[in-house]
Amino acid sequence: MYLRFKVLFVLSLFAYCGYAQDNLPIQIDDTKIQPLRKMLDDGLQEGLELEVYKNAIWKKLVSQNKMAVGIVDLSDPENVRFARINGSHMMYAASLPKIAILLAAMDAIEKGELKETAEVTKDMRLMISKSNNAASTRMIDRVGYEKLEAVMTDPKYEFYDEDMGGGLWVGKRYGGGGKTNREPLKNLSHAASVTQVCRYYYLLANGKLVNESRSKQMLSIMEDPELHHKFVSTLDKIAPNARLFRKSGSWRTYHSDSILVWGENSNRRYILVALIDDVRGEQIIRELVRPIEKVLKRDLPLQTN
Repeated sequence: MYLRFKVLFVLSLFAYCGYAQDNLPIQIDDTKIQPLRKMLDDGLQEGLELEVYKNAIWKKLVSQNKMAVGIVDLSDPENVRFARINGSHMMYAASLPKIAILLAAMDAIEKGELKETAEVTKDMRLMISKSNNAASTRMIDRVGYEKLEAVMTDPKYEFYDEDMGGGLWVGKRYGGGGKTNREPLKNLSHAASVTQVCRYYYLLANGKLVNESRSKQMLSIMEDPELHHKFVSTLDKIAPNARLFRKSGSWRTYHSDSILVWGENSNRRYILVALIDDVRGEQIIRELVRPIEKVLKRDLPLQTN
């Protein structure tokens, strides 16, 4: 009887662990959450370069440092794979760095530096889901540039690291007027690199931004984007049932998108980030999804997760 109970207990434990991996944040031992740069995968890198470089326009943009792409394969959370092209090349990223404002605000709320009012909660959702500039500016004014810089350069995250080409930065309100705090390397007001944005989503998926509770809150704010363009326009067609956590940006020739795709099973779970400086950027970002899924060996039929 005791043996039977023990076997049932072990089986139930495995079942629970398996279930936990099907949810966000991902539940794995902290020792298995390694720096993303240590998870570079030669096979994934080769496949990414093959798919990107076979398109003459994309290859030219990459060579001109006008296109950067990063992917993180989360199909096996304990064996994550990472690949990037122009990964540490920081570019102007328009509204994408609003994810930095979200993290700084959550950090401030957790530390009692910002009160979590209904207005603040509403503005965080508007800032991310609809990319509302007025809401974003209100959030910048609430947390301040000093807080934004402190969180982005915090050794806990290092989302902006001068020794690694910079990264995530917000140093200007999304609207006219006010002081600025541009980043020191390129004097950009709203900046990102694909490696740093991939790291942001990777830590978020594992519940490591601020803490697990705040990570869950951030995930809920970023889920179900209300702007259905770029990556989302394609994923709406090929993965209509997948959960999407996303922030994009566009200004003049600068187009960017970042997304955590979480399918109903592990066959379609990944992070994808693209930064492009080209008038065709929005269309290029749409067209990237299928080749990326091919690289990940997850090129599934339409209407399937």
